[in-house]
Amino acid sequence: MTTGFDGITEKLGSHEVAAWLRRHPTFLLQFPDLALSLVIPRESGPAASLASYQLEVLRDKNRELTRRLHELFGNAQENERLAMRTHQLTLALMRQTSAADTLRAMAAAMAEDFHGDLVRIVTFQPYAGLDEADWLQVIASDSPSLAGFHDLLAQGEPVCGRLHPDKNALLYGLRAEDVQSSALLVLPHVGLVAVGSFDPNRFFPGMGSLFLRMMGDALAAALRRFD
Repeated sequence: MTTGFDGITEKLGSHEVAAWLRRHPTFLLQFPDLALSLVIPRESGPAASLASYQLEVLRDKNRELTRRLHELFGNAQENERLAMRTHQLTLALMRQTSAADTLRAMAAAMAEDFHGDLVRIVTFQPYAGLDEADWLQVIASDSPSLAGFHDLLAQGEPVCGRLHPDKNALLYGLRAEDVQSSALLVLPHVGLVAVGSFDPNRFFPGMGSLFLRMMGDALAAALRRFD
């Protein structure tokens, strides 16, 4: 039997002591010499005093906070870059004087902004002046070849990641096996815009799709001027 911290005689075990200290975190302020003499076992290396242990914990937290701040700063910079490029793309599309030039501007912007290896555009109607474009396909919206895209077209949301081989084959043709990941803009009543990468980690599910959606909306609005 021992005298407890509250003046109550009781038998204390290590768990009870730990629980009491958790309820009284300022206890060591009353006994600073005890704080300095406590020894904290480390997972590796020699034992350390409580003060040095707490200092190391604070340093670890500081390093983690610094890492997270750098990550947030990097994300903010990337979002700012994409916002600017999206704005510039919208202006560029609106300056074009034909549907063909609009699609050319879109293809060029997607290749530059997303650093993909291949850009492919599928439209549901032909546009004069693009007969020789190797990045363009004209496929009627009710074509059986687009059956695999029906759900995506109904949803109208961008898709990032690895596409089904059938979708890859339609979009990229002979280069389909080289493409390991894609960013796909789905434009109901207009078509599809795909950026393919040979890197399987370049585009992945869960990537932010806000700017992709904005780019797709800008293209659809620009093309409507020439209907």
